[in-house]
Amino acid sequence: MFDILGMSAGTQMIVGFFLLIALRVPVAFALGLSAMYAMWQIGFGFELAGDLIATGIAKYALLAIPFFILAGTLMGTLGIAERMIRFFRILIGNLPGGMGVVGTVVCLFWGAVSGSGPASVAAIGPMIIKGMHEDGYPRAAAAALVCTGAAFSIVIPPSIGLVIYGVIAQTSISTLFIAAIIPGLFMGLMMLVVLPFLKPRGRDNLDRLSPAPETAGYWRALGRSFRESFWGLLTPVVILGGIYSGIFTPTEAALVATVYAILVGAFAYRTLTLRALYDALSDAASSSAVVMLVVAYASLFGWVVTVEDLVGQYSGQLLGLSESSAVILMVIMLILLVAGMFMDPVTVMFISLPIFLPVVRELGWDPVWFGVLVMINLAIGLITPPVGINLYVAANITRMPLERIARGAVPFLVISVIGLAIVAAIPALSLVLPELLR
Repeated sequence: MFDILGMSAGTQMIVGFFLLIALRVPVAFALGLSAMYAMWQIGFGFELAGDLIATGIAKYALLAIPFFILAGTLMGTLGIAERMIRFFRILIGNLPGGMGVVGTVVCLFWGAVSGSGPASVAAIGPMIIKGMHEDGYPRAAAAALVCTGAAFSIVIPPSIGLVIYGVIAQTSISTLFIAAIIPGLFMGLMMLVVLPFLKPRGRDNLDRLSPAPETAGYWRALGRSFRESFWGLLTPVVILGGIYSGIFTPTEAALVATVYAILVGAFAYRTLTLRALYDALSDAASSSAVVMLVVAYASLFGWVVTVEDLVGQYSGQLLGLSESSAVILMVIMLILLVAGMFMDPVTVMFISLPIFLPVVRELGWDPVWFGVLVMINLAIGLITPPVGINLYVAANITRMPLERIARGAVPFLVISVIGLAIVAAIPALSLVLPELLR
C-alpha cells in the first residue's frame, strides 16, 4: 500500500474530501473522487466501484426519499400550501406574535408533508415572509424564522433524514418517526420564545390578519378557509396515521402521499394541469438526484472506511477522550454542529455515523434517541453559515443578502442550541411515545 503522505489511505481519503470541499467541488463528486483515490492507493477493489454504487442505492427504504420530495413539491405547486397558510392565518393570526406564530405552526405542519428543509423554504417561504412583513416583522427576521422552522422539517416526521439514519443505523424507521414527534414540536415551541424580540414596538398590523375572534365574520372566514384547506390539512393524518396504524410502511407512505397529492390537486382543488405536474416532477427529480448521487458515492466512501478500519481507529480515539459519557456526547454533538456548517445533512450522516454508531453501542445509548439528536444537530446546520442551505434558498427567493438573513437567524440559532441541550439531557422526550405505543 502506498503511504506517500505518511497516512493511511483512509485518512488520506478524508483529508482529500475536505480539501475538495474547500475548493468548492460539489459534495457528491468530492466523496466519489476522494474514495476512488483511496481505492487506488489500497491497490484492490477499484473494479468493484460499479457494484458498490449500485448496491448503495438499491435499498428499498431509500425509495421514500424521491417520493416524499415529490409529494412536498406537488403540495406547493398545486396550491395546497397556500390554502393551509390561509387557514392558520385566520385561526391563530390574532394571537400575540401574529404571523410569527402562524409561520412557526405552518413550518412545523409542513414538516409533516415535505420532510426536506430547503424544499420547505421554497414552497412556503414566499407566502409566510410576505405575511410576516405585513404584520410588522423585519423581512430578515421573517426569512430567518422560515429557515429555522423549515430546518426542523428533517426532525418532524416523515423525515428524509430519519429515513437515511434508519438505513445506516439499521433502526426501525417507524420508531424513529414516533420518537421525533415530541422533540420536533418542542423545538418549534422554543422558536416561539424568540418572537417577542423580533418585532419592533408600534409595528403591529394584526387587523390585516383576520377578523376578531368574537365576531361572526371570524367564524365565517374560519369555516370557509377550513373547507378550502381540509384536504391539505388531512395530509399528515393520512401519512402518519397510516404509518403508525400499520396500514403501510414509511416507504409505502411516501408513495401514498404522492398519489394523495395528485388526487387532491386533480379532484378536490382542480389545480392539477399537465404543466403543473411536469414542473413538480422536474423539480422533484433534480432534488432527488442530488440526494441520491451523494448516497451513491457515499457507498464507495463507506467501503474504504470499512476496509481501512477507520471505524475502529476513530471510534476508539473518541472513547478514549474521557471516561464520562456526557463529555463524549458533547464532543459528538460539537462535531456534528461544525460539520453541518459546511456540509448537507445526508453527507454528514454517511461520513460520521459509521464512526459514531459503534460508540453509541459501546456506551449503551439508545440508537433511537441518538438518531433524534443527530437530526436536531443537522437541522441547526441548515441555518448555520457558511453553508446553511436554507439561508441560501431564502436569500434566493427574497433577493436579500445572505449575510442579512444570517444575522436575523442568530436568535433562532441560540435558542435551537439550547433546545438541543434540553433534548439531549432528557431522553424521555424522545423515548416516551415509542414506549407508550410499543
